[in-house]
Amino acid sequence: MEGLKKFVVSRDDSIYEAWPDLTLTPSGKLICTFTECTYHTSRDLSRIMITESLDRGRTWSQKRPFTEMTNGDSYFNNSRVSVLNDGRIAVVCDRVDGDENYASQIWIWLSEDDGNTWGEPKVYPFCGIVPDKLKQLKTGRIILAAHHKNHETGKIEQYLWYSDDNMENWSERIIVASDARYNLCEASILECHDGTLVAFMRENSLDGIDCLKTISYDNGETWSEVYRSNLPGCHRPVSGFLPDGNVLISYRFITGGIRPYAFVSQNTFFAICNEESVKATDRRKQGYRIVPLDYDRSYTADTGYTGWVAFPDGEIYMVNYIVDDAPKAQIRGYSFYTDSLLVKQEGEEK
Repeated sequence: MEGLKKFVVSRDDSIYEAWPDLTLTPSGKLICTFTECTYHTSRDLSRIMITESLDRGRTWSQKRPFTEMTNGDSYFNNSRVSVLNDGRIAVVCDRVDGDENYASQIWIWLSEDDGNTWGEPKVYPFCGIVPDKLKQLKTGRIILAAHHKNHETGKIEQYLWYSDDNMENWSERIIVASDARYNLCEASILECHDGTLVAFMRENSLDGIDCLKTISYDNGETWSEVYRSNLPGCHRPVSGFLPDGNVLISYRFITGGIRPYAFVSQNTFFAICNEESVKATDRRKQGYRIVPLDYDRSYTADTGYTGWVAFPDGEIYMVNYIVDDAPKAQIRGYSFYTDSLLVKQEGEEK
């Protein structure tokens, strides 16, 4: 892609670095969290790491441990980092009990000084893994989404919990999406300008199914049926608004199939659309411009969990994990402007 610049966020060839997230603090600092562990399918030596950038992602601090190291029987899994309405920085992570039931807890850390120091974590007995960012709506409500398998049906379902008193108390578990046709997980919930919430979800049958979504018109208390978007093969979507009012969704593109080529996660894409497409329920009334971000050249490719921010001047900075030219997964950064996605021809308007 013309204008795309790549940066090393963290590369340590002695350990697997994966599943990053990113936020932009009120002071303009970038904070990236990610997991390091033995391998994707082995969570021995697992812990959450943190690194920071003061120059818009051109250079990064030495990574440092954010949590203790675990032994694999119980481990920190996927962390997310976000900014609440009052400027506090929040890190949320699921700690998974490695038994067959995937019992889990959700841990939340808060910083009141731009991420320079962090309070002690609060641990919540929410049964769900791979949380969305901790998000605060315009109303002040804080929502936390995660997914888990329904052991009666065998299907994965998407849930959320909400708090109206600054996380002192939480609602009962709310089902965001449950459908006998699908395995629904890894939601990214977007609050539209009119307060509508749209949950974009990965479908985990490994059949290349479209990104699926459900919609809430009451601040997350009830949710619609499951609708299709026209983003095929979409895993782990990450949605957000751009400064121009459009929406960007980054994701892993995976078609399914058999190894060694079809099943592995080789490609990371992002898509741009307008708010009308976000809220549309008919697949044919949605329009997305889909752009390739990176391709993993490794025979053991593993890529496609992203986090991103938009600077006020329109620059997008995205983080992603990828094996590519490393012996183990690394964290890579990308900078680009959405204006570079279109070539203006003479007499045309972008």
